Amino acid sequence: EEDTVKIAYAFVAMFVGFLVIASFLGKLPAWILAIYVIMSMLTFVAYGLDKSASKKDSWRTPEKTLQILGLCCGWPGGLLAQQTFRHKTSKKSFQWVFWICVAANSFMSCWLALSGIFSKS
Repeated sequence: EEDTVKIAYAFVAMFVGFLVIASFLGKLPAWILAIYVIMSMLTFVAYGLDKSASKKDSWRTPEKTLQILGLCCGWPGGLLAQQTFRHKTSKKSFQWVFWICVAANSFMSCWLALSGIFSKS
């Protein structure tokens, strides 16, 4: 379990590092990095609130909402929240969709950076 947490943190750190470097090199605008930070914080909070609600047996955040937040650039915060709160880590169907969202989002970010669409001429 401890190794999984380390891997999650390392994965997020590498992705954020990629965004920072791509932004610094002018391959991605800084606002994309800002969107990731804001959406990750929002997603982290959503996971925390859902975990709290699950313990109190009160209204829960729909899984679809957590997945959409992850797809909309919040997956780094979602991954950190999963490890921090030990929430949604053992539900295989959720994890399957989550990692598809991570892959789709990461692919799009890499494509944007490598395509030169934001490069300053």
